[in-house]
Order: sequence, then C-alpha cells, then structure tokens
Amino acid sequence: MSDQAHSLRTPIVAVLGHVDHGKTSLLDKIRGSAVSDGEAGAITQHIGATAVPLDTISEMAGSLVQPSDFDLPGLLFIDTPGHHSFSTLRARGGALADIAILVVDVNDGFQPQTEEAIDILQRTGTPFVVAANKVDTTPGWNPVEDSPIKPSYDGQSDAARSRLDENLYELIGQLSDRDFSADFYWRVQNFRNNIGVVPCSALTGEGVPDILAVLMGLSQRFMKAEMEIDVEGPGEGTVLEVKDQQGFGATLDVVVYDGIIREGDTIVVGASNEPIVTEVRALLQPRPNAEIRVEKQFEQVDSVGAAAGVKIAAPDLDNAIAGAPVRVVRDRPEEDVVEEVKAELAEIEVGTEEEGVVVKADTLGSLEAMANALQEAEIPILRAEVGDIAPRDVAVAGTAREAENKAILGFNVDVLPNAERELEQAEVRLFSDDVIYQLVEEYDEYVEEMKRSQQETILDKIIRPARFQILQDHTFRQSDPAVVGVEIMSGTVKNNANVAKFENNEPDRVGQLSGIQLQGDDVSEARAGQRVSLAIDGPTVGRQIEEGDELWIDLPEKHAKILEQELSDEIPADELEALSGYLNKRRKRDPFWGK
Repeated sequence: MSDQAHSLRTPIVAVLGHVDHGKTSLLDKIRGSAVSDGEAGAITQHIGATAVPLDTISEMAGSLVQPSDFDLPGLLFIDTPGHHSFSTLRARGGALADIAILVVDVNDGFQPQTEEAIDILQRTGTPFVVAANKVDTTPGWNPVEDSPIKPSYDGQSDAARSRLDENLYELIGQLSDRDFSADFYWRVQNFRNNIGVVPCSALTGEGVPDILAVLMGLSQRFMKAEMEIDVEGPGEGTVLEVKDQQGFGATLDVVVYDGIIREGDTIVVGASNEPIVTEVRALLQPRPNAEIRVEKQFEQVDSVGAAAGVKIAAPDLDNAIAGAPVRVVRDRPEEDVVEEVKAELAEIEVGTEEEGVVVKADTLGSLEAMANALQEAEIPILRAEVGDIAPRDVAVAGTAREAENKAILGFNVDVLPNAERELEQAEVRLFSDDVIYQLVEEYDEYVEEMKRSQQETILDKIIRPARFQILQDHTFRQSDPAVVGVEIMSGTVKNNANVAKFENNEPDRVGQLSGIQLQGDDVSEARAGQRVSLAIDGPTVGRQIEEGDELWIDLPEKHAKILEQELSDEIPADELEALSGYLNKRRKRDPFWGK
C-alpha cells in the first residue's frame, strides 16, 4: 500500500441531550447557516448524517476557524431521525461518535436524558463540549444574529449577563457533581481535563461559530491520530437502522467509519443469530437538494469512503440488527471476517440467568447499556434482544416462576400489534421508557411495592408475639370463658390466638382468646401499653391462671422463625422485644428452637 492511500477522515459528531433542549434546532441551524453561507456544495446530506466541509465551517465560524490551522476535512454530524439513541451506538472497540455536543437548556439544567447522555459519554470516554442553549431567552437579552458568543455576551447589560451567569454556574456545578471540571470555554486552557461550556442559541445562531470552533479544535488536537485511515481499505461501519425500502426490501442505514465500501463488495453484518454474509447490490445516498416531489429520493453511488452515512441494499438483510457491525470482506478469507464480527458481537453479549426479566432495546449499544444498568441494580436478566416487543417475548416473560420476573423492560421500542393482545391476557407487566435509569427505577419501585404487599399479607396471616400481665383485682368472670383485665407489656394481642404460661421455660398452653374489649368496645387486636379485658376459653382463674400472672401469646415454631428471619424489620420494636423474650425462654430448653 502506498502512503498516499492514508488520509485523515472526518470526525463523527453526535448531538445528545434531553428531548426538548434543542438538539434538532441546533443541527438545523448548523445545516441552514452552512447552506446560506456557502455555495450549493456547502454541505452533503448523507443517510442519517450531514457532512460539513472545513471551508464551510470556516465561513460560518469567521475568525474563530482559520482553515490553514487544520488538516481534518470537516465534521460529520449524525442526525438519526426518530427515537434511535445514537449515544449508545458502538464502533470497533468504542463509541461510534468520535466527539459529542451535549445540548442543555440553560434555564432547565440537567434532565433525565442529560444524565443518561453524561453516563454514556463518561463510560465511553468520548470528548464533548456542552452547548448551553437558549441564552436568547434570558430576560433583557439583546440578540446579535449568528455572532460568536464572546462579543455578544460582553455587549449585554449587566443585569442580563448576571442572570445568564447564574444559570451557567448552576450548569457548571451540575457537571462537577458528575466529576467533570467545566468552565466557560474561553477560559479553558486544557481541554483534555476540562469541559468547555459554550453559551449559545439555536434560534439566533449566537455561539454556533464557537461550537464549531471547539469541535474542530478538539478533533484536531486529540483525535488526529485516530482519524488516520486507509482510504482504500475494506470498509467498516455500524448499522444505524434496518429499514424496508420500496424496491429493495430490507436495507441498512450505515455509518462507515473506516475504509471504503463498493457496489458488489461481499459484506458481513451482525444479526440476531449467525452473522449475515451477503453482496452489496446498491449503495444509496440522498439526492442533493432533491425536491420532495421527485419520485426517487436516493441516487446510486459506486462507492462510499469513511466517514459517511449510506443506505446499503443487499439480499438477506431481514435479521440484521441496529447497532451491529458491518465489514467488507475484500482480499481476506471470508471466515476470518465472520469471526471478527462474531467477536465484536460477543463483547456485547449480555449475561443471562435461569430466572429474570426480558429486556428489549432498539440497538445493540442500548441493549448493552441496559444490561449494565440492570446488573448494577442487581436485577437478573432472562433474555435480552434488539427489536420491538413481540408475542414471543410475552410468552417467555410469562414462564417466569417469580411474579416479579414476569416483566418486560423495553427501551426505545414499540409493542407489535399482536403482542398488545398477548400482554392484555398474560400476567406480564410491561415497562417502557426512553431513559434507561428511569426504566430501571420504575421496575425497582414495582418490585419494592410487590414485596411490601406480600409482606403485609404474610403479616396478616402470621401469629404475632406478645407478653401481658393479669392485673390484681381484675377478674370479671372466673371461667367459660375466664374474663380478666390485663396490661399488654409488649407486642400485639390478636383475637383467637392461643395463650401460654411458662413453667420452668416450658410453655403451658392455658387456653384460647375469644374476645378483646377496650373501654367496653370489642376490638380485634390490642397493642403494647394498652389495658384491655380478655376473654380466654379454657382456664379457670385461681387454678390454671392467677391474678398477677405473666402470660404470652403461644407462637408456632414456623411463625417464630419467619418473624425472626424475614420480618424483623417489618414489626414494631416492642413486638420484636416480645419475640426475643419468647425465643429466649424457648431456647433455654432447646437452643435450636425456631432456627
């Protein structure tokens, strides 16, 4: 291979952030200004991406970007429409995005999807810049259209500037809570250790030149080596989505991050079972500035080099999955490439258990992120797959032995219509969300709630411990039943329980409660500290029981064991005291009683 074949590719930029903080508007602004500032060829629409060349970036960023300072060819912004979580997409060995913009509404600060994006950036070590968007909504702000932020910021009134500063410092604080040291980007000396915060407005274009300048600077400084690729080498990419396309059947929207893919190439694609080996029939890219009315929205190209977004039409792509690797075979044994793809998929394999929940996610990367989050929360997974929720998933979840595992957790996926019906009939709970940690929290709360109600049911059925004393001069009836006044020293006395008296640490059952009265009213239970009258079937006062006697509720061994081992956190302290008093007496005779 000659050296000329090596060149620097465009860095791939992901735009992340919470749902209405302005990701789309920011991308639209960058695209729009690129088109109006440059000539017709200013930007290239790719599949799922927009390429902005260096000259256009320099036009938009003005004095902030001098083309002579850079040898990277520009930036490729990923703009997957719809709900696909681009942030979790992977490339060989890491994240597909080389660099990211985290868009945060300056008035709103961190929101759940912001937290999630930060988690992913932290885990993948992706460099990023924070776009503190919507500065134009600061009360008293005077917009300067498309201006770099510093002159615009310096020209605002003191009142407007200090209002904005308050929000910005709040944001910098939130970043520092997540272990990122951040500051206004013009104060950052070392971008490797500090995150630049760029105040901006997708509406007025203020600060957009700065975002482009910081992205170019970061890429040039930290990623130049990684951007060196063999232009003629076998193409490598990641599937964004699998889509049915009229006239082509199942097609793949792919971001190519290395080498070149040509029409007719043999490719290997990660799939839900064995990797697919197939031949590229057509490579499609959007028609430049196509009128929407034009019949064909795509044009065929002969080849696509990194970095680019392209639609691949080829046979047998039905089982391909979003987030999976795509590799061109070219000049190598096919089985080696199949093994490489298998190895890459194996890195994402999710550990599953015999018993657990069913997990579905929109891409392999998000499936992996879900699995990590569930593992941290100690939630077992029975089955984890990419794709919408199908009847099969409901059937699998329904086979769980534990009620809490009869659940499906879906991230960014839909429920297929025939699975809707199954879900209504099955005892399977569906949890779906587009924020991973919220999904995990919802499920956790459900399990907690379920355990609570199970314990409440057990507590209702279990005989509760209590110790009480017959008061002097409080015999109201001697027998059939004996009716006496007592004070409850500890625990809970419930009607129908058996009553015992200890003689030499041996409980002697004296009778059964047949009524409890508190100040003349019948009640079903009495608590520690109350004085009540008890009707006891069985004994006669003066023979089996005497005034002044200490009596206990007689506990079956099985109940004592459950109370001590499982419910000790659920019962009041005085009841626990009655339980240990009872167990102490029992265990003096038989050390293993109730164990």
